[in-house]
Amino acid sequence: MLDILNLHASVGGKEILKGIDLHIGEGEIHALMGRNGAGKSTLSAVLTGNPAYTVTEGSVTFRGKDLLAMSPEERAREGLFLSFQYPVEIPGVSMVNFMKTAVNERRKHLGLEPLSAAAFLKLKREKEQLLDISQKMQNRSVNEGFSGGEKKKNEVYQMAMLEPCLAILDETDSGLDVDALRVVADGFNKIRKPDTSAIVITHYERLLEYIRPDYVHVLYGGKIVRSGDASLAREIDERGFDWLEK
Repeated sequence: MLDILNLHASVGGKEILKGIDLHIGEGEIHALMGRNGAGKSTLSAVLTGNPAYTVTEGSVTFRGKDLLAMSPEERAREGLFLSFQYPVEIPGVSMVNFMKTAVNERRKHLGLEPLSAAAFLKLKREKEQLLDISQKMQNRSVNEGFSGGEKKKNEVYQMAMLEPCLAILDETDSGLDVDALRVVADGFNKIRKPDTSAIVITHYERLLEYIRPDYVHVLYGGKIVRSGDASLAREIDERGFDWLEK
């Protein structure tokens, strides 16, 4: 699915990623943990094509294609999805029009016919029912006036509609209370298919109690310094990061 080899990247002339190696197979969930500034969100930004970040060395292959040669739009059409840490509001753009355009752009890329209005509304209702999302919320502009929990739940809805191959959850738990976190995690688990892969970026083990990772990686100083199974996240929760950084 995704192969990252010796990835180096910088922002504003400062090197942040200093040699990331990571392989993600089909259907695998990988958790990335580490302190602030370790490079977690920088990695997600590089993978999704944020122009503020410059790749200075290394390669990234996504489903057999050179990811770094693609525009952000091409990466999304190929099936890469980013759930933002702080989703932005887009006043004046209705969720219905936003999602219909996004879904049909991905279908066009895959060589499929665009959904008719009736077919789109049918799909929309199915996903709303699956995730227990009110139609009233979907009739508003994108994220406008939404609470933090509603914005994160709305991103899970977008994920359900687009059915990405690889989802990157960049600190989805940020700012959520336990109840909202459970709702968002349950939503992700409902829409995840056997071949859906994910990168879950978090500081804390609590999110990983709901979204069970196959592998856990710890970033420090722009590198992966330790990898393991879910027990590594529990150990970090108990002991912190100090023992891994010595």
